Amino acid sequence: MGSEKVSDHVLRRLDAWGVTHVFAYPGDGINGLLAAWGRAGDRPRFVQSRHEEMSAFEAVGYAKFSGEVGVCAATSGPGAIHLLNGLYDAKLDHVPVVAIVGQTDRSAIGGSYQQEVDLPNLFKDVASDFCATAMVPEQLPNLIDRALRTALARRTVTAVVIPADVQDLPYRPPKHAFKMVPSSMGLGSSAPVPADDDLDRAAEVLNAGEKVALLVGQGARGARAEVEEAADVLGAGVAKALLGKDVLPDDLPYVTGAIGLLGTRPSYELMQGCDTLLMVGSSFPYTQFMPGLDQARAVQIDIDPHMIGLRYPFEVNLVGDARVTLRRLLPRLRRKEDRTWRDELEHGVERWWEVMRRRAAVDADPVNPEYVVHALDDLIPDDAIVTADSGSAANWYARHLRMRGRMRGSLSGTLATMGPGVPYAIGAKFAHPDRPAVALVGDGAMQMNGMAELITAAKYRGEWSDPRLVVAVLNNGDLNQVTWEMRALEGAPQFEASQLIPDVPYADIAERIGLRGVRVEKPQQVEDAWRQALAADRPFVVDFRTDPAVPPIPPHASLQQIESAAAAIVRGDSDRGSVVKQGLKAKVQEFLPGGRHREGPPGGSDGD
Repeated sequence: MGSEKVSDHVLRRLDAWGVTHVFAYPGDGINGLLAAWGRAGDRPRFVQSRHEEMSAFEAVGYAKFSGEVGVCAATSGPGAIHLLNGLYDAKLDHVPVVAIVGQTDRSAIGGSYQQEVDLPNLFKDVASDFCATAMVPEQLPNLIDRALRTALARRTVTAVVIPADVQDLPYRPPKHAFKMVPSSMGLGSSAPVPADDDLDRAAEVLNAGEKVALLVGQGARGARAEVEEAADVLGAGVAKALLGKDVLPDDLPYVTGAIGLLGTRPSYELMQGCDTLLMVGSSFPYTQFMPGLDQARAVQIDIDPHMIGLRYPFEVNLVGDARVTLRRLLPRLRRKEDRTWRDELEHGVERWWEVMRRRAAVDADPVNPEYVVHALDDLIPDDAIVTADSGSAANWYARHLRMRGRMRGSLSGTLATMGPGVPYAIGAKFAHPDRPAVALVGDGAMQMNGMAELITAAKYRGEWSDPRLVVAVLNNGDLNQVTWEMRALEGAPQFEASQLIPDVPYADIAERIGLRGVRVEKPQQVEDAWRQALAADRPFVVDFRTDPAVPPIPPHASLQQIESAAAAIVRGDSDRGSVVKQGLKAKVQEFLPGGRHREGPPGGSDGD
């Protein structure tokens, strides 16, 4: 043990905590750690990305889909800076991630040395719950233990900065002495439970309601059975925040789907029509999509007292674990015998999925992006993990892909940053190497981050027992979500200099680096391409040439938004002809009677 260095101890401590992967990129600020990895036989596994931001995103994806802490590492200066976007993604989505970062030698700190950045100040916001610098060996193992324990307990980001010279010092444990801080490992399980009086008050509110709505988020993921039972007893419909899309399967007839700007009409109607709201494990921020402030009595359940009572004037706030709290609450609830409200909701859900099928069948030039995701819905395995990037791809993920079985799904929910779709999927593959992963990304996000991370997928694909990692690129040559936001929110035409992006042969690039790929330019090719990708023996890129004029019309678009979009077209939007055509064709699907409609893929000769 006398020859053990600080860097050796750091890796040994991570391993003792059960950390199996560290997503990282090398640099001289962590040379000591890199040498220790060599001595440790690459344990925990060093997973090399193409960029530190991707390391952070991969750690976030790993944490989201494993339920464990994600760990990333980077060198000093630029490496540490590059981590920030991924770390903020973790912080805002309440995901436990620990960053281990190098720093210049202690003797150079404060000397404007090369690659010297004030890392405590750099990380003081993103790692506000815990960020510390190891200046002497005796500070360990406490710093590692606290970083991991805090990240897990508070579902947040923490950081440990280790100067390069400290990494190479002989490790000395803290002594039984003044100003020494010994440490221990582990985090016991705990589940806060509200007081009985609070549970009684919550039950009174819910029992008094006649039209009850549930809104669930990712905090309810461990309480699926309890949420289903509560919905049954209360005769309620259940809407899902996007981070909670995989909390309940969408084949339950009372699950209304996503809520918000990317949400469904049934979720909108659920919130508009209810007289009582129960929100579980969500901090859904968009109050305008919730009931009117004086419309409904409301109860919230959340494990984090810091996040309780936000978004709505809740009558009762229950601080507690979703599963344990619902178990205590359920015996206090009375079954609602009148199921009229539930029946209305289920009819609306059934109608919505028919509308989605019809919208996916609308002709487009060359391929309707809604049809791309709708076709995947019929083919995706029940144990798949799905990631979606920010942009218009998130619309189709939210509205067309139905969760079922053991499926999992996520995106950048709160930061809504571009670029995590592919690295999330790679992180998922390390969390579950025996399950298929599918990333739905726009061409903008693919050019920003995804193309380089295909190299990472090619590097590690041999380690995954299920080799399937499908990257579906919705290639429309346009930064489409921003284009539509300009039309709807600014009343401005498409600004081509900012919005148009070059066409790239994504499938060909995949082939050149040892993966597989195919380009799809006709709707009749869509299903076959999905089948090829989902049967492949290695990661597969499908380059779908999609139509940018297919509008992501919210099911509850305001008159002002519609007028703004129209104004943009009148002012001379470069794509106005297609926009008008596709907007009308898509919207009219919501009003078609249940008569003749297309059964096959769009693009045939039978018109709509």
